Amino acid sequence: MKNVTKWALPVVIVIILSACGSKNEGSNTGSHQDSTAHAHHEGMDMGGQQPDKVVLKDDKLNAVYQHYIHLTTALINSDTAEAKIASSAIEAGMNQVSQGSATAKTASQITEAKDIDAQRVLYSTLSDEFIPLVKKSGLSSGELYVDFCPMANKDKGAYWLSAQKEIKNPYMGDKMISCGEVKETVN
Repeated sequence: MKNVTKWALPVVIVIILSACGSKNEGSNTGSHQDSTAHAHHEGMDMGGQQPDKVVLKDDKLNAVYQHYIHLTTALINSDTAEAKIASSAIEAGMNQVSQGSATAKTASQITEAKDIDAQRVLYSTLSDEFIPLVKKSGLSSGELYVDFCPMANKDKGAYWLSAQKEIKNPYMGDKMISCGEVKETVN
């Protein structure tokens, strides 16, 4: 049953995203709109993230970025179940991205993690792998911020990407939601 769930969940997510995207009409097209519709459809609080303003030049990586924001928001909200859904989608997407296999493996580990603390430690690794790919791709529109929390990972520190300047720390949840600073702007 676990094996069926592991491969079926990403397929179902892709189908849902495609269905949500096909209902949208107008001049905005692309996977960033699909994710926005998906997030709205699920009633998920995006934690202030605005994924519809940021578009990566690499379409496949852009699709994964939407799930990365979903994962970040789940960790901000300390929602283990949502984090598993997002990381499963990241795994599926990164398997389609050139040089994405390491990140796909890390996403798989987040899906299998037993608790939020383990997910957050793995999210640090995933972010360290994902941020250079995003920088290499570049952005078609919007601006991203590379944020850093010095207290994450038992005071070792950790980075993450955000579409807003306001700090919403995925490593600390509501314990220290504003802990961290913007280290770099990607545009």
